[in-house]
Amino acid sequence: MSRRLPSAAAARRRRRTRTLIWVAALAIITISLIYFEQTALLYILATLGVTVLLIVVAMADLAGTEKTAAQTPVPADDAAAIGSGMAAASTPTVASQKRTGQRR
Repeated sequence: MSRRLPSAAAARRRRRTRTLIWVAALAIITISLIYFEQTALLYILATLGVTVLLIVVAMADLAGTEKTAAQTPVPADDAAAIGSGMAAASTPTVASQKRTGQRR
């Protein structure tokens, strides 16, 4: 019952090592397929890789990020209006302020 749990740093190091092993293995396979001129097999593997990537992106849970993005208001981008000399939509112009003053 005195089993020690691995620390977060050890788990991170183990994941990093496992990732580097995967990258090295895939690089060796790809280089060997190029060396032995197996381009047909490379095309098939590339197509399957892109398909898997698209499936992972399609299955990703993006609903959680929409909630946080909707809660923080994004300021209006009036860069085009500022660059062209037009007044920004959120700020009233001087002429409109004079008109509202005349109505009173």
